[in-house]
Amino acid sequence: MELAYIPSPSRGVIHLGPIPLRGYAFCIILGVFVAVWLGNKRWIARGGRAGTVADIAVWAVPFGLVGGRLYHVITDYELYFSEGRDWVDAFKIWEGGLGIWGAIALGALGAWIGCRRRGIPLPAYADAVAPGIALAQALGRWGNWFNQELYGRRTDVPWALEITSSTDGRVPGTYHPTFLYESLWCIGVALLVIWADRRFKMGHGRAFALYVAAYCAGRFWVEYMRVDDAHHILGLRLNNWTALLVFLLAVTYIVVSAKKRPGREAVVEPGAADGDPGGASADGKAETDAGTEDGKTSEADGEAGTEAKSEPEAKADSEGGAVEDAEESRDEAGSARKG
Repeated sequence: MELAYIPSPSRGVIHLGPIPLRGYAFCIILGVFVAVWLGNKRWIARGGRAGTVADIAVWAVPFGLVGGRLYHVITDYELYFSEGRDWVDAFKIWEGGLGIWGAIALGALGAWIGCRRRGIPLPAYADAVAPGIALAQALGRWGNWFNQELYGRRTDVPWALEITSSTDGRVPGTYHPTFLYESLWCIGVALLVIWADRRFKMGHGRAFALYVAAYCAGRFWVEYMRVDDAHHILGLRLNNWTALLVFLLAVTYIVVSAKKRPGREAVVEPGAADGDPGGASADGKAETDAGTEDGKTSEADGEAGTEAKSEPEAKADSEGGAVEDAEESRDEAGSARKG
């Protein structure tokens, strides 16, 4: 008899009249808001404008959702295209099923499009949003709790997860709450990236790469505990191999990037340092400043010209006065002789 366990929700959706509120979707949306909020604070601290992170997220989030769903459908195609299955279910994203690998890959493509449109380097943007993405994953994993899915092996530990549903081959009982393990790990990853970025001034995408490497390290052991159906290669689940490969790529990037491009970007958003909210270019401001300086120079030259011109006139006036004085002296001397 279990003395304690984590109960699962009796249902993952609440209906407010005709409007369904799904726990899985709520967790995803909440995660997006947290990622944008934290990313915006970090972006401003790096010298960017407020609102830029949200503007680029308009591109990144939809791409990420599509990429995450595609990865899940492709790697678990038998859930949607095998005999007795309805392929239309592949579009029911609210029922769960997002692969983080596809979400990050295609989300990065969307972010690249948004960054390119604003003249912003993608690595700098990625560094700013990395901890927020980790927190978004931490919140998103609670969607699996609402759906009673992606749990681990059977256990009787006090924090075991109680599964009550018997649909889709589930067996009621208590299991390791792998959703909780991964959620806590992602919170730790976010804190690690924030600390390392402050301590080492990470730039050029290295903070993002650290997030990727740290997440993959945790995902490897969490994935190893799961008991849901998955494709296996050489005894390991497909996602274990994916985590291992991506981990190695992220570490390699950190090492190579640190040697080729040490430090961090001096400017992350053109014009932001000048306090221009409208995105005016620095060249335009420079031209305006140059025009002002030219005007001041012309005025100074005019004043100098006036002063320069007055000196000869003063000299001429002085010489003329001296001649007049000499003539008067001669007249006075002549008059004295005549007298």
